[in-house]
Amino acid sequence: MSATDPAAVRPHALADYAARARPAFEPDVWDFLEGGAGDERTLAANLAAFDRVSLRPRVLAGRGTPDTKTEILGRGWAAPLAVAPMAYHTLAHPDGENATARGAGAAGVPLVVSTFASRTFEDIAAEARGPLWLQVYCFRDRTVTRRLVERAERAGIEALVLTVDTPRLGRRLRDVRNGFRLPEGIGPANLDGTGSDFTSPSAHAATEFDPALDWSVISWLRSVSSLPVLVKGILAPDDARRALAAGVDGIVVSNHGGRQLDGAPATLDVLPEIAAAVAGACPLLVDGGVRRGADVLTALALGADAVLIGRPVMHGLAVAGDRGVEDVLALVTEELTEAMALTGTGSVREAGPELVGGPELVGGHAVPARTVRAPGPSALRREDLHGSVSDPVLDTMNFLNEITTRYPDAVSFAPGRPYDGFFDTEQIFTYLRRYIGHLEAQGATPARVRSALFQYGPAAGQIRELIADSLREDEDIDVPPEAVVVTVGAQEAMLLAIRALIRGPEDVLLVSSPCYVGITGAARLLDIHPTAVAEAEGGFRCADLAAAIRAERARGRRPRAFYVIPDHSNPSGTTMPLETRRELLELAAHEDILLIEDSPYRLVSPGRQLPTLKFLDRAHRVLHVGSLSKTLFPGARVGFAVADQPVTDASGRTGLLAEELTKIKSMVTVNTSPLSQAVVAGMLLTVDGRASDLTKATAAYYGDAMRVTLQALESAFPYSRRAALGVSWNEPSGGFFLSVTVPFRADNDALTRAAEEFGVIWTPMSYFYPEGGGENSLRLSVSYLTHDQIEDGIARLARFVSHEAARTRT
Repeated sequence: MSATDPAAVRPHALADYAARARPAFEPDVWDFLEGGAGDERTLAANLAAFDRVSLRPRVLAGRGTPDTKTEILGRGWAAPLAVAPMAYHTLAHPDGENATARGAGAAGVPLVVSTFASRTFEDIAAEARGPLWLQVYCFRDRTVTRRLVERAERAGIEALVLTVDTPRLGRRLRDVRNGFRLPEGIGPANLDGTGSDFTSPSAHAATEFDPALDWSVISWLRSVSSLPVLVKGILAPDDARRALAAGVDGIVVSNHGGRQLDGAPATLDVLPEIAAAVAGACPLLVDGGVRRGADVLTALALGADAVLIGRPVMHGLAVAGDRGVEDVLALVTEELTEAMALTGTGSVREAGPELVGGPELVGGHAVPARTVRAPGPSALRREDLHGSVSDPVLDTMNFLNEITTRYPDAVSFAPGRPYDGFFDTEQIFTYLRRYIGHLEAQGATPARVRSALFQYGPAAGQIRELIADSLREDEDIDVPPEAVVVTVGAQEAMLLAIRALIRGPEDVLLVSSPCYVGITGAARLLDIHPTAVAEAEGGFRCADLAAAIRAERARGRRPRAFYVIPDHSNPSGTTMPLETRRELLELAAHEDILLIEDSPYRLVSPGRQLPTLKFLDRAHRVLHVGSLSKTLFPGARVGFAVADQPVTDASGRTGLLAEELTKIKSMVTVNTSPLSQAVVAGMLLTVDGRASDLTKATAAYYGDAMRVTLQALESAFPYSRRAALGVSWNEPSGGFFLSVTVPFRADNDALTRAAEEFGVIWTPMSYFYPEGGGENSLRLSVSYLTHDQIEDGIARLARFVSHEAARTRT
């Protein structure tokens, strides 16, 4: 099947490679390889479109040697071209994609691996010296696609290229004419089988590809992989805009679906208007008809960032293996360099519509400069934004919200928010009037009252005294008001704390794992990568924290703070024993670190609570974070930080850490809403600062909700049944959450099936493990549901778990 000749002389043009490759193949195999564009007419249209356009020479440009290098998705390419996805490279050479990967790597450009590669991802990756992307087809059975993507990601694939102009390949006339079937022994190496005959590619597409794809597939792909997602097969500006709205990381203009629509456009014909629609929001690539370096420059001039090249690479592979692939790509790059020199183009970023000679037409219309993306500072790309916007941590809650919206009839154990059955709208006005009366009783003038409600107010907050009083009443925490900073929820308090404490890359934030995503997300925004301290089966152990601290110091880093939720934690629901709390404080003093104590669930849990770390703190080791959203008024978004640690400046002046947090806050949110503070203050004033008086009924309700949940789990999974299934759960004494261990991977894919097929929603515990873990656990929140909803939801969950367990076994 191969025309490999170690002594072969390098051809001087791509056409020479094609001429030398053709005799090596049977006619039907040659037609299959050459039919990559789907149909003769499609390929002819693409070639003709490039032939219609000429490039305008420029002289005395003084540009020097042209620079062909570019960067796509954060990776440098030697030239703005990549190897297009093509199936079954072993038809051209025994080494198949392994040889192609070697050749592409030697040329310094990426290889887009086909779903139907004839070599495994692992083998290809072992040979690759450059970026590898995966072309993805979405199968009817999403599990097949998910497993394919997961395997590719593990092997080192860096991006996914979803082909969106199939599920129907169209009638590829070459294959129909020849009755083409794959030779024996050649097939897809990375598919475990989807129940169809792989030897007939078009029949396989018709039976196995999902015919009902919509734009939600982008979100689904993001739910199963953290890799960037590009879409391949865009031919219309409206579809390009829809792709951007769906959040894609790149677009490939391609007509390789071979749909055989009369008048279906060539890729180059539609490129300018698609480029105008994209406007630099993401990388734009073109696939189809590229045969010369001048074609590459033409595509760049009309708005592309790079091109994909296919058939010529296969010709090079057939003639001389990886050396042939390298030579083909080098030829195109050399021709591109020559075209850039002749047009006075110094770098690929300089290529614009002025290079296209007139009065040539593209797509039947003259190409005005305004229709083409002009490189410049206004062209925003996701890879140019802060890395946190692509971090999976920041996508987790969005995915949950999307699932909840998509399946409104499902019982949702996902939201960790208070039950709203206790709220009465009129109470807001009552509490607001109570605070106004408090100000007037203190002698405030009407102007002062008006300012307290309508103006910004102090950055540190105007109800610090009332919060300090409440802490004394409810928690026996005695701190001056000056140590309190009123924040926009506890989330802002965490952000302020870690921004103040973590000075640079040598400083370390440690977190208990599993961990609330709010702290890890806030850290990621600040380019801080927390060190996870894994909880043992029985909960947090100080010995593990001590070991983590020693390990960080051995790396030359400085541990600064440890974040923990000691009471009814989110996500696991565990509570730290009193002895462990005392041991933790001793460890903090010994190792000279601070403890960030997050304590939102104490007042909404039944029964007597253990002392807070802050109450036990005698050495100012604890920075206490609290929330009045969970306890009193969620919509007010009022939280606080207690930061009474002394801070000494260079002059010897000593103040409180709270002052430093306030400085940061003044640059983040300026201040917490005075109106929200006023309503919360009125609530505290009605009970003389004892917030616990306002939460007695809610704490009892949540305690009952937890009890009903545990009873429902016990009923749905009697001991013998749960032992057989491998199901278990913990039994928190309060809070909103508990954790359930299941005998299958509880990921986004499983969550989608649970919502769609069984009408129940939960949260994957893997969201809460900063360094991986929790794949076989899920979090249930009991706070937002009625008792009837809980019982119904657990029954649905039991059916789902049983189904998944059986599915996993088979």
